[in-house]
Amino acid sequence: MPRYKLTIEYDGVPFAGWQRQSNGPSVQAAIEDALASLTQGAATVYGAGRTDAGVHALGQVAHVDLDRVWEPGALRNAINAHLRPQPVSIISVEQISDDFHARFSAVRRRYLYRIVTRNAPLALDRERAWRLPAELDAAAMSDAARVLIGHHDFTTFRSADSQAKSSLKTLDRLDIERAGDLISVHAEARSFLHHQVRSMVGSLKLVGEGKWTSSDFADALAAADRSRCGPVAPAHGLYLVSVDYEPTIQASPKLSTS
Repeated sequence: MPRYKLTIEYDGVPFAGWQRQSNGPSVQAAIEDALASLTQGAATVYGAGRTDAGVHALGQVAHVDLDRVWEPGALRNAINAHLRPQPVSIISVEQISDDFHARFSAVRRRYLYRIVTRNAPLALDRERAWRLPAELDAAAMSDAARVLIGHHDFTTFRSADSQAKSSLKTLDRLDIERAGDLISVHAEARSFLHHQVRSMVGSLKLVGEGKWTSSDFADALAAADRSRCGPVAPAHGLYLVSVDYEPTIQASPKLSTS
């Protein structure tokens, strides 16, 4: 059966998350249902990451095995036609090698968290960013963020419901950028713990407000204690930006187009 790699954009607000579930609509179910309309049979879509309810994606990656060969551009257009009017878009489709797995072959995931510091409510960015009425010290947040770079026990910044066997992770990037009233938090790693990015951002907010120092932030990490984490940032400010793979894993036996 030919395997296809899908790059996907979606608005997470109306969904209970990526993963198909019984308590609400999911992005995975929307794509699988669209594929069922095309193939007249069930097809399972495997995602690179199980984003939570309300989390958005600019470049989620998934793979699916289908029962016949499709021209990639035609498959992309056909899935998108069946996805309407749901806020999910297949950006590109590639036929991929059978040893490619969207989740397990990934070597890097990039996330963005958006904070807007202003008193007025958000009109265009409502449920697209975390609005905070108070100013934040982005420079202090940036200094504190450096503490987390590298290989650490991230127990403090993981969900209590996380099913990961280990809290040891290597964080490659955690940068804070300010442009006017927008603060962007960029995080990169091979993989993240459940709620790790939102937990880190919520604690960095305390630093930006002057309630924590960089030393307090470092002490929270060293404690490896979930109770030492600040409030978890809301889901609607988080975006899965992209997922990277080794070129040899991505190689396809056939010509692929977007």
